This record gives sequence, C-alpha cells and structure tokens, in this order.
Amino acid sequence: MVSRSRVAVDGREAGSGRPRIARLSSTGLPDARGRALRDLRISVTDRCNFRCVYCMPKEVFGSDFVFMEREQLLSFEEIVRVASAAVGLGVDKLRITGGEPLLRRGIEGLISQLAELRTPAGEKPDLALTTNGSALRVKAQALKDAGLDRVTVSVDSLDESRFQAINDVRFPLARVFDGIEAAAEAGLGPVKVNAVVKRGVNDDEIVPLAEHFRAAGHTLRFIEYMDVGSSNGWRLDDVVPAAEIVRTIDAVHPLEPVGASREGETAKRWRYRDGSGEIGVIASVTGAFCGTCTRARVSADGKLYTCLFANHGFDLRELLRAGGGVTDAQLSDALAGVWRVRDDRYSELRAASAAPDRDRIEMSYIGG
Repeated sequence: MVSRSRVAVDGREAGSGRPRIARLSSTGLPDARGRALRDLRISVTDRCNFRCVYCMPKEVFGSDFVFMEREQLLSFEEIVRVASAAVGLGVDKLRITGGEPLLRRGIEGLISQLAELRTPAGEKPDLALTTNGSALRVKAQALKDAGLDRVTVSVDSLDESRFQAINDVRFPLARVFDGIEAAAEAGLGPVKVNAVVKRGVNDDEIVPLAEHFRAAGHTLRFIEYMDVGSSNGWRLDDVVPAAEIVRTIDAVHPLEPVGASREGETAKRWRYRDGSGEIGVIASVTGAFCGTCTRARVSADGKLYTCLFANHGFDLRELLRAGGGVTDAQLSDALAGVWRVRDDRYSELRAASAAPDRDRIEMSYIGG
C-alpha cells in the first residue's frame, strides 16, 4: 500500500520514483443528498485577457482592478496535493479553469504532474481544460505532450464585430478558430465549444453556430445565460431557454436525444438525425440539474466551493500552509468533511422562487 507521505513537486511520491497512487474509493463519496464527488474543477488564476460582458465586464474588472499576487495563488505542488486527495475520494475527472488558465506561467508543468495521478484501478483521471482559445495555437501541442486529454473553447458569436464586442478587448475571432484547429491537430479532442446564448445579443446565431461547428467536426454546447456572480447584470428576461434552442435547431436540422455519457453530466445531448454530429445544451436556469451535480471547485487562492453559485468556501490554502504542515490524510479528511455535509441546490431553489437573495462568487474567481 502506498505511503501517505506528502507529494513531491514533480507529482511523484516523496522519496520514490513511482507516480503517486490515490487513496482507495470504489463508489465515490456521497454528500448530504447522496450525490457522489466525481468532478473537480481547479482554477489556476483569476486573470484573463478577455473582458467578456457576461463574466468579467470592464465596469468591474477595469485597469484599476487588483488581481491576486502570485503568493496568494495555490502553488502547483499544492494543487497536485488537493487533486490527489480528491481522486482518492472518488474524483475521476479534473478540469483546469481560470480566469484564463493558459495565462498561468508553466501550466504545462502542472498538467504533467496531474497526468501522473492514478485512480485505485490504475487509470489516469480524465484531464481537461477550459480556455478562451487565445493562446491555443502556441500551447496546444505542449499541453497534449504533457498529458492533457481535451480542451473546451468559448465562442459566443461567428460575427467578427459581435465577437469582439462580447470579449470587449477586440480580440479577433480568426485567432480563436486557429487555436481550435491547433487543439484538434494536437489530438486534444473531440474539441468542445461553449456558446453562452443571451437574448438580443446572439440568439439569432443559434442555427449558424450549430451549422459551423457541425461542419468543422467539433461538438458545440449551448449554455443558458446564468446568474453567476453579481456583476454581469443578469436578468431572467435575457435567458434563452434550452428548449427554445433545441426547437430552433430541430426546425432546420432534425435532432434526437442522446443519453448521458457519464453520471452528473451537465449537458443534455442531442444528435443530428442525419448522423452528422451532435450538440449539447446546458439548462442551468430552466432545467436545474442540482440533483445529479457531482462537481466541486477550487478557486485560484485555494478555497473549496461546493456550488457554482456559492458565496463562501472552505480555505484549503490556510490548511495547506499551516505551521506544522498538513498531512495527506488530514487534507483528505478535510475535503471529505466539506463534501459530506454539502446540501447545495441553488438552481432548484431559484426555479421554485426560493433561492436566497445574496451575493455570489464571480465566475472568473470560481472557474465556471
């Protein structure tokens, strides 16, 4: 049995050349509602080079906004320790997020360390990354070589002027498309593309977006505009329901439902009846999926959140940096303790008009 010694900086057991093996867990750790911990999303930075109006609007994240200093961020060693403990508790999917994760210097090194983690069955957890695509042409092959499995890229419009208005830094769409192709060439696929749909902004592009990415061979996922954080001016009237998105595409290109590929999958999947691919829709507003949510999130400064709409988290960084140094067993017990009492179901309460009226963590901080 593998010793529970601290993880060395290269992701292997301290004092050995073997990849670290996570603690045994066969069914996954249940929360207060019986939902197993399966997915961990890890934010590696709160910084982003875009100022998307639904995520990091310039009015809030302007030139004078104070981002975290380097010492406030979890180090790669700390991230690997947290991820290893989570895998030991049943997590089989790790997703790296931000901010924009490719802005974190040496990100390939972190991917390499995470890729060495193994489940009790000896398998590498699924390792994915969400990005705005701006640096993918430069980074894609190195990320693949380091052990990354897949990427998800955000593209909310096919119209150049509209795309630049949404990212609000005049970043050209062609460079994001080039990054997507670089990811596909490197084998980081199937590449998934996320499009947030907002009424009166890009809802007229539902079919064009579907057609474009179907032709390109990438999987498009439409996301309902969500009330994450408190700075994006969210209104229910701005939400285009997932059912409307499906009807709009189905009227032009007939669709049929596809079953979930894994427990707790957020997107409802639909395939084209002609066999030319599929789309996904994430209905976090009109079709709350709290009852099957298997995700926990770690912010860039090391706070553990059990809901995307949380307003507070458990401080793992403080625990990791405590005077005597926390053991792996203590870290695992802390994660387990937070998850076991988890009772979050914000979206279900919102749908029932019973959601608490409170501030929520910004998407750029918690990692989406």
